Amino acid sequence: MVRTAVLPVAGLGTRFLPVTKSVPKELLPVVDRPSIQYIVEECVDNGVDDVLFVTATGKSAMEDHFDRRLDLETALADKGKDAELALVRDLAELATVHSVRQGEALGLGHAILQGAQHIGPDGSFAVLLGDDLLEPGCDFLARMIEAHERTGRPVIALMEVPQDQVHLYGAAEVEPTDRDGEFRVTSMVEKPPPGEEPSNLIMVGRYVLPGSIFEVLRSTPPGRGGEIQITDALQTCAQEEPIIGLKLDVPRYDTGDKLGYLKANLQFAAVREDVGPELLAWLREWLGEDAAVGAGPR
Repeated sequence: MVRTAVLPVAGLGTRFLPVTKSVPKELLPVVDRPSIQYIVEECVDNGVDDVLFVTATGKSAMEDHFDRRLDLETALADKGKDAELALVRDLAELATVHSVRQGEALGLGHAILQGAQHIGPDGSFAVLLGDDLLEPGCDFLARMIEAHERTGRPVIALMEVPQDQVHLYGAAEVEPTDRDGEFRVTSMVEKPPPGEEPSNLIMVGRYVLPGSIFEVLRSTPPGRGGEIQITDALQTCAQEEPIIGLKLDVPRYDTGDKLGYLKANLQFAAVREDVGPELLAWLREWLGEDAAVGAGPR
């Protein structure tokens, strides 16, 4: 049973400088919760309550966010702020949080390899990338876990994009199965040249992997950018036997760049009962009465 998630969060967040000079990118708020909290909540909602952060120097504030803060709790209790007190106390009970340092940034595959001692060769685990937020409350991760437990194979999340955008991503060569939205992945190509795309399905930031992937990663040489890539390790697995791809069928929000981050804030806020109505009214007034505002997560 998959109960552990590895969250690689050692990146410098240079796209968000200067704020990320002192604040980890993963703690930047989407409305009033840091993006990393949405990821941990996704894990817990899908039955994964053991979370391993793969961190680096300057990232300890993330662990603090999920720890007790007794002085704050006392101050809130003394002021009778019971709702706020419950919010901060619940964070410490949300999941069992561990951390390990990635001493040198040598790629996503290297970051995942830091979880080997915590998980072991016989365990299975999920990997969630913090730049990809999914619709809160969705069961997509649970369906990935089910596919892994049913097949024993690595499972990756796939997203359909327009054909002319495939060259910007890692694309999967797939074969259909008799299950809706599920594919056998026979090969993966990193940023294929236009016209040579194997499909319009790209890989996004969710994986469910067997512990045997650690041995594959140990023998995987540095690839693109001189880094150890999880894509290369999965390609090795797929050459032995196809791995499983599950097509994403819930909204995804890319907080890895400034525009995507701003969109996520607006869309998450738009459906909040406490701020949504006033925000939408202000947007319509600012943009003009005929401005269309898209729906956000439920």
